[in-house]
This record gives sequence, structure tokens and C-alpha cells, in this order.
Amino acid sequence: MDGKMIVTYKILCKNDFNLELTLEKLFANEKIAKTIKSEFAKGIRNIDILTKDSEAKIKIETKKELYKFEVDKNDFADLITLSEEDAKKRNLAKKDCADVELVNIETID
Repeated sequence: MDGKMIVTYKILCKNDFNLELTLEKLFANEKIAKTIKSEFAKGIRNIDILTKDSEAKIKIETKKELYKFEVDKNDFADLITLSEEDAKKRNLAKKDCADVELVNIETID
């Protein structure tokens, strides 16, 4: 395989926050529902917050910086190892922050 890939990754830490909620559970929280109603329906009474897809999910996670590097397509099987090596070269690996997560792999000609 000829060509190159641009790999995007982020560094994961042990204390990162990651939570996934359904909209149904989010809207069931009275504080959230009250805030939405007061922001978007100020002064209107007797309203409900509804969704067509109650199983739709919202994700709350620690905001991370994304890092990119370029590799040959032949190195596809080693992308995680290469990402870890790139992080070490950039001195990104710190105590409790040494794992990498691949975010995107883009092929270029």
C-alpha cells in the first residue's frame, strides 16, 4: 500500500471525567428542566419538555487537546504503538497520563 495517513490521538489520564446520559434521564432532573424552561420559555406556564428519541444520549467528558502525526499506510497495524511513541517524543506522557486513544485516521495520497 502506497500513501500516507494522518493519525489523530489524545492523551488519557486516570482522573478524566466521562459520563453518558440519556435525554430522558437528563430531563428528569428538576434543576435541568427548570433551567431549560426559564431560558427558552420564560413566562409560559404548564409546559413539558419532550423528546422524540428518549434514548438519545449526551456525553460529558474531559476536554482534551488533539495531537496529529503522519505515517505510512503500511504502518496501520502499529498505530497505537506509534501514537504512544509520538506522545513520548513530545513529552506528553506524565504521571497518571500515559495512555493514548485514537480519535481519527485519515488517508492522504
